[in-house]
Amino acid sequence: NDTSSRSHAICQILLRSKTGNNRKLRGKLSLVDLAGSERGSDTKSHNSQRRNESAEINTSLLALKECIRALGASKQQRHVPYRASKLTLLLKDCFTSSRAKTTMIATVSPGAS
Repeated sequence: NDTSSRSHAICQILLRSKTGNNRKLRGKLSLVDLAGSERGSDTKSHNSQRRNESAEINTSLLALKECIRALGASKQQRHVPYRASKLTLLLKDCFTSSRAKTTMIATVSPGAS
């Protein structure tokens, strides 16, 4: 959403090697800036569009949580629900590739009580 600062941002860098006409993918770095979640009580005074944005942000964060949780499951029981949001669909390779290395770095600030 280019008119709101309340959205996720993704920057993907693809590393390819060039051998003749063949360009083989060697690596992919995904940098993701996540929008913060909001409690329902904090959005009561917002208009309907802003409440919908908050709901979509919370939905995509929940889908991301479920995908990360699935990474810890055994290979036989693993089901990664990456189709649950556009965010996790874009990050599909991070969850489904056996060669992927996924790391999360979080900056968390305490919310107002």
